Amino acid sequence: MQVTDRIPVPPFTIETATQKVRLAENAWNSRDPARVALAYTPDSEWRNRTEFLTGRAAIEVFLARKWARELDYRLIKELWGFRDNRMAARFCYEWHDDSGKWFRSYGNELWEFDQQGLMRRRIASINDAPIAAADRKFFWSLGRRPDDHSGLSDLGL
Repeated sequence: MQVTDRIPVPPFTIETATQKVRLAENAWNSRDPARVALAYTPDSEWRNRTEFLTGRAAIEVFLARKWARELDYRLIKELWGFRDNRMAARFCYEWHDDSGKWFRSYGNELWEFDQQGLMRRRIASINDAPIAAADRKFFWSLGRRPDDHSGLSDLGL
């Protein structure tokens, strides 16, 4: 295995697919654009909502812009399905804007990986729903979600 491999690599099993989703969640919860971008191929193709991006540099710029706007971002991902080098994940994240309005964003992602475990294609569909601060469900300290925190299904999301 090469130093550039991002374990786990395809073809995935239920265990390795679940692990890959959690690793992605952990990275995104770091809110570190450079760290997150390293999980993608140098020429990775993205569709995120209505934006189309190509390459790590574009991904890093996009993520920096995203997390400058989506404050106190906390994310949970859940495996939806997988086969060979492809996965489907669903996710939900909570955040607020600079005026203090809270949102819960719901989405689905389709992922395709190369043989080194880097994501070469990401297609994401996302919807934002305004919520009251009292309706929030994600309260861990910023960063990685604790292992004992409920997942999406357990939270009824």
